[in-house]
Order: sequence, then structure tokens, then C-alpha cells
Amino acid sequence: MKAVILSGGFGTRMRPLTYTTPKPLLPLLNKPLIQHIIDALPEEVDEVIMAANYKIDMLREYFEDQEMEREVRVINEPKPLGTGGAVKNVEEHLDETFFVINSDVISSIDLENYLEFYRSKDGIGAISAWEVENPEEFGIFELDDDDKILRFQEKPEPWEAFSNIINAGHYILEPEVLDLIPPGEKVSMEDEIFPQLIDDGLYGYKFEGYWIDCGRPSSFFEAAWTLMDERGMDKVIEDRTVVDGELGEYVSLGMDCTIGESEISRSIIFDGVEIDDGCVIEDSIIGYDVIIEDDVTIKNSVISDDLYLDKGSEYVEKKLKPKDIEEED
Repeated sequence: MKAVILSGGFGTRMRPLTYTTPKPLLPLLNKPLIQHIIDALPEEVDEVIMAANYKIDMLREYFEDQEMEREVRVINEPKPLGTGGAVKNVEEHLDETFFVINSDVISSIDLENYLEFYRSKDGIGAISAWEVENPEEFGIFELDDDDKILRFQEKPEPWEAFSNIINAGHYILEPEVLDLIPPGEKVSMEDEIFPQLIDDGLYGYKFEGYWIDCGRPSSFFEAAWTLMDERGMDKVIEDRTVVDGELGEYVSLGMDCTIGESEISRSIIFDGVEIDDGCVIEDSIIGYDVIIEDDVTIKNSVISDDLYLDKGSEYVEKKLKPKDIEEED
């Protein structure tokens, strides 16, 4: 069985980190975001197809360096094609029932159970279903007693919403669905294709636990803290990292970091970071190989890779771009 992972975006909401690293490779608890998704696939999935374009060489290099039981193909999406167009672009690799998964969603869904659910139905596809309190910002759908989808509605006003069930970004589809998608065109699977499948049997698979779209730094934090809670820990420290300072709750430290007599809480630190004495870091993300001198304060900020922060400097609600690019507020 095959799984298509949609990774065609530029990760603009995760800038400045994505200036240097494609979003699928951003480390979530020191493991690339995309690896969390691949590791959750059922054993039956023996091939993964990534539909991507931004920094595609970095993605290919990452998978070439991994020893994986599954084959991973990174297929270039020459222009933004939407969710439907991206899947159509890899059609030649899809000859049986397949998964389609968004690359930036971290959730508690059991994909093995989801697949069993789908196979117990007589249909052409399935959509993962997540309940929200406020459906205004999402596309919603209605299910019957057999979990068959009856209708869709896109971003309804509160008084118009007939459901609080949203599309959670995991699909199981049959190859004939691809016949509905014109080649080379930008097509939304959610808006243009799924409504055409209702009469053929399109089902919604409800699950509980957690569902997080890691598209922004705030939700990236939420995903990290949620996974820590699930594992019963509030700190993650990778190999060859030395800590002399004080770590508060919810701290993730990458590999080969050196932390002096400083205080860090609710923050994510990538590999190779050096933090000297007297620093205070809260609610922030520090990119790869950053050097932070003594007495630096960083709060509610995102610091890109390979930067040097001078002694005594202060960064509050800042986003620092990579070298040779001006700082942005």
C-alpha cells in the first residue's frame, strides 16, 4: 500500500525557520515533523510518496541518509497544484487504495484502525473527522448513523453550521477518484472533488485525543508540549548536550548543545546551540547553530539558524531572519 504526503507549501507561516529548513524537516522533539507522520503509518504501507517543491533537494538528501524499511519517493510539484492537483501529479504511482496525508498535522489518529474502518464500508473514500467547538474557520461535513458523509459546508457562519465535524487531513481513496481531477491544474480535493464523491460512498472516521496543525510557531509549541504530556515528560535532551543551567517545564534541547548557567523554559532549541551564562529564554524557538553570549534575554521569539547574539542583548516578540537578512518585528 502507498501513502501520499502533501508537502507542497513554502512554510511561510513558520518563517524565519523555513528560510533555511523546509517545514517537513523542522525538528519536533528532535525528530523531523515528517518522520512523526511516516512512523505513524500502518505496517502495510511500504511506499511513501512526498509531493513537494520547496527545498526539495534537502528533503531528498534527508531520506537518502535514512535507513528506512519503507521506500520514500520525493516527487517534484512544478507549480502549486492544490491538494487534488498534487495527488494527480503522482498518479502514475497509485494503482490501489492509498492514503493522502497533510504533512503538518500531528494527531492521535490510529491509522491502522482507520484503514480497518474504511475496509468495513462499501465506498470510494474516507476522510478523518475531528470535532471542534467553533467550526467557522473550517470546512465541515455531516455524517449519518453509518458514518457516511451526507453534505459539506465551507467556513459557515455560527448560525448556519449544521455540524462541528471538520476535515482532519487524512484521506483514504481509491484510484478512480483521480479520474475526476484534470492534469496540470490547481484543484482542491476538499472543495471540488469530495462533494462529487458523496453518492459513491464517502465516509468520515471520527477519532479522539489530539489534533494539531503545525503551521505556526504557536501550534508547533502546542504539538511539542502535547507529545511531551503523552510521554509523561516535560524535558527532552538529545545526545551530547551539556546543561549547567536551570531548565523549567517544557524544554526540548537538540544534539550537541552547550547550556551555561542560564534559565530556559517552554522553549525549543535545535542542534548545535551554545548558550552562555546569565541568559533567560522563555517561550521561544532557537534555530540550528546559534551562539548566544552572556546575559541575553529572549522571550516569545523565533531565532533563525547560524546567528550570533551579542552579550546583554534583548529580544522580546522578535523574529530574527538568517544571516545577511534584516531583522523583522
